[in-house]
Amino acid sequence: MPIKYISHVPNTVQGQAVLDNVVRTRRILKYRDNERVFDRIKRGLPLYEVDKIESVGNNPKNLVIRGECLSACAYLKDKGIKVDLVYIDPPFASGADYAKKVYIRRNPKLAEKIAKAEEQLDLAELRAFEEKMYGDIWNKEDYLNWMYENLVAIKSIMNDTASIYVHLDWHIGHYVKILMDEVFGEDNFLNEIVWFYRSGGASKEGSIARKHDAIYFFKKNENFKINTIYERQYLENPFMGSKQDENGKFYVDTILTDTINGIVNRVLPDGKIIEYNTRPVLNLSTERLDYNTQKPEGLLNILIEIASKKGMIVADFFGGSGVTAKVAHDLKRNFIHVDVGLNSIQTVRDRLKLAQAEFDIFDVKDGVALFRNPIQTMDKLKTLIPGLHNQEDLNSFWIGALNNSKLGLVPVYIPNLLDHSTKVLDMPFMNRILNEAMPDLPENIKQVIIYYIDIDDENQLKNFIKEYNNTNINIELRDLKIVLDEVVLNDYLEYELNHTEIICTKFISDRLMQKIDEYNQKKVLSFNKKLLFENNSDRKHENSIDAQNLESELNDDAVSEKKLNKKNYTPIEISEHGLELIEMISLDCTNTDGIWQSDFEIKIDKNSFVCVNGKKTKEFWNGKISYKKKPFRLKVRNIAGDETIINII
Repeated sequence: MPIKYISHVPNTVQGQAVLDNVVRTRRILKYRDNERVFDRIKRGLPLYEVDKIESVGNNPKNLVIRGECLSACAYLKDKGIKVDLVYIDPPFASGADYAKKVYIRRNPKLAEKIAKAEEQLDLAELRAFEEKMYGDIWNKEDYLNWMYENLVAIKSIMNDTASIYVHLDWHIGHYVKILMDEVFGEDNFLNEIVWFYRSGGASKEGSIARKHDAIYFFKKNENFKINTIYERQYLENPFMGSKQDENGKFYVDTILTDTINGIVNRVLPDGKIIEYNTRPVLNLSTERLDYNTQKPEGLLNILIEIASKKGMIVADFFGGSGVTAKVAHDLKRNFIHVDVGLNSIQTVRDRLKLAQAEFDIFDVKDGVALFRNPIQTMDKLKTLIPGLHNQEDLNSFWIGALNNSKLGLVPVYIPNLLDHSTKVLDMPFMNRILNEAMPDLPENIKQVIIYYIDIDDENQLKNFIKEYNNTNINIELRDLKIVLDEVVLNDYLEYELNHTEIICTKFISDRLMQKIDEYNQKKVLSFNKKLLFENNSDRKHENSIDAQNLESELNDDAVSEKKLNKKNYTPIEISEHGLELIEMISLDCTNTDGIWQSDFEIKIDKNSFVCVNGKKTKEFWNGKISYKKKPFRLKVRNIAGDETIINII
């Protein structure tokens, strides 16, 4: 449950036709179950307990927050923190699942042999598997309601002189533009910025390649002043109004436009001249972090300079890979990075440390142990409730059912962590359960179980159920946090300790080994099918009986292993000590508990090179971490991002 709700009124602009004002065009953009969103906004922003979990350096204005946009805004509002510029790159409602490649590191026990032989790393040797990070799968109405909530919350913590960029594409951008007209006002619309990119956007039959995103730029009110940027163009001959530089070359400074291709000289507000590319793209050699939806630093550099000045606070509430925070730091702005995914927090933490930034990391205690991300949580939840099984005759609202000796079949509902609108169990949502989900249940159902994350007012809700439950089905309410809090997913590390270093001898991660086994099995099955179809290309067309025999062979685990060897198929194998599964080790020599202070740390990148205390090297890890001061605690992060804290004895 939230500690409280931070009251704020969504002061939308009168006369617009979206969610808050009743005008004649409301019918066109009327959204299903809209009243629950409106009711939640009127109630206010949910304020949870927020714990500081790590300090890097000493700049409390720079914040990295693990939490949702609404709860982060509630925290900022409660602390009286206002922001000067917002850039958000929210999900695009694209219908896509996004995965992260998880790379196995080089065996550290071989580091000395590699060094002696002066071997070079063969990138083809990199072994990896994919893991889902989040799903961008939305119902249009739910997405727009969710975006409306976020925009109203963000506006409430913006300074009067602030502005906002919202980065979207063709899937949903034109709808969100209308929402922004509603929240910020049509008169405060500054521009639709088109970012064209060369890669991607392949043409499909019946369409033209989609190769651009749209960035909607709004000011909060008339107090915003744009920070004009000029570009310097050199001339072959003097022209009206032209000047000469110290080398005698003629030039003119004109306001930055998006019409020039290639490299130009750019004049910053302080008079400094830099060379830049007018079409920013990811610098694959230095920027790429294997993070889906990552945007180039050059793009954010232009946007942040146009709309802010040094010392201002730049916020990103869907921070992803941390490009906004990184560029804001480079431009001497303060930053606030918010994201619900732990992978994002780890990525930006490491990225900012490499950039020598100072910041505090906070965790919103919203009652949901997200493990690493909502997708993993949803997958895991199905295994955490004893006896829960799939039930085909139940509709998709129910995640499954339990068998009870007295009650018979008991359907179970679990809130979808990927759908933020189901997070709070309140009367509007319970009304949906009573009138939509329960009437469709089979006649023999006597009880259902409804799990919740947050509950509005439990006593009031139970009275509501008693009054409006027109079925003979009993409803049992259960707190999902109790299930999640009982789960321990710690990895195991064996180590030896001497006066100057910790020597890691063994690392065990059951979750990772399960993932690797699943990957290997899928690969084996895929190879089996491919080989059998290649070797039996004629046979599979002969008759249906032969085809059935072939299908049974495809699923036979005993299919000749030697056939796979002929194709040089090599499964991912982990050594007995398992140190290839470690991505980072951090030592806290300051605190015995509470806020983490990383006094010494190593991070092993995907190429197995070691980064020591925020500085990159071209050395392979040897399984050790050195220190100058006795450590109290050790934090180990595996290659998938799970972290375990160990008290050092």
